[in-house]
Order: sequence, then structure tokens, then C-alpha cells
Amino acid sequence: MESNIHPQSEPQIESGWLASVKRVESPNADCRTDESDISLLVIHNISLPPGQFGGPHVEQLFTNRLNPTEHPYFADIAHLKVSAHLLIDRLGQVTQFVPFHRRAWHAGVSEFEGRSACNDYSIGIELEGTDLLAYTESQYQSLTAITRCLMIHYPQLSKERIVGHSDIAPQRKTDPGAAFDWAYFRSLMLPR
Repeated sequence: MESNIHPQSEPQIESGWLASVKRVESPNADCRTDESDISLLVIHNISLPPGQFGGPHVEQLFTNRLNPTEHPYFADIAHLKVSAHLLIDRLGQVTQFVPFHRRAWHAGVSEFEGRSACNDYSIGIELEGTDLLAYTESQYQSLTAITRCLMIHYPQLSKERIVGHSDIAPQRKTDPGAAFDWAYFRSLMLPR
């Protein structure tokens, strides 16, 4: 299956949702303190169970339906109330859980340039992956197309305001990890 984001045409945002992607609304979101203050993009990684790809578990976690008895790891996380705006799977397929004008619960205790509570002013994108396993070309292509679209739609976003979870919560988080090729991603972001 090919990505539902096509690099040749820019994705469109309609009422906070990306057009033409799977939509699964998460209850783990709330109102931003200022909807006009979207000025940070945070890249994460996730795999459930850890190191395993595919399956419904990330969607279940983000919608509070993860069965704690299905895997030993799930018993420790099934109670969490978390979400991200987007998930990009290994094939580059995108699922949106929270509209961009709402606050997703992805960053936790965090700080960027002296400002705390990054969820208030950021968009969170999860890549299906781990810190140490290379991300796929399809993921980079989808991420690039989405990032370009977001930067047009939310002009406070800039290349300097695209960070990893590890950059805003360095004592707690390591994602997207050493496997994420920042130099390659930045090269894809260069003007066409």
C-alpha cells in the first residue's frame, strides 16, 4: 500500500484536519490556550509492543482502548491518557487523531527556548519506529509533505522550530532517536 500523502501534491488542511488521511478521533485532547499560537513541531517515535510494527495498538492507546492483558508491556501503559496529532506508519500511511487547532497530549513535561508546556503551542507527529531502527523512505516523504503544509498553514512554524521529543524533554525522552536522519529530513525540506 502506498502512502496516503502524495509528495507531488501538497496535503490540504480543512478545519484542522488533513484531507485524505485516516481520521480516528482521540478523547485525549483539549482546547489550546491560544489557537493562533501553533509555533512548534515535535517529532516522536512509537511502536507497540516495543520494536513491533503494524497492528492496532497505537490507535488503541490513543483512544483509551489498549487491553492491558494483551502484552506484558501494555499493563504499564494502558492507563495513560496520551495522543498525538498524527501517526505516520512504516508505509508512510497517516492517521490523524487530534485536529491541529486542539491540544494533543504528546509532549508531557517539556520546555523549548525557556517556554514550558509544549503541548500548548505544538503539533506532535509520531513516526512508527524505534530510536535505533532506520525510518523508511515513505515515512520521510510523508513527514516532509506534511511539514511543508503545516508551515504554510501555521506561519509561526519554521525549520528552526522542528524538534525531537528528546530536545524538549531531554531528561525523560530519547525519541526520535539516533535512527532519525535529521540531515536527510532537512535536505528534503529545501525548496524544490
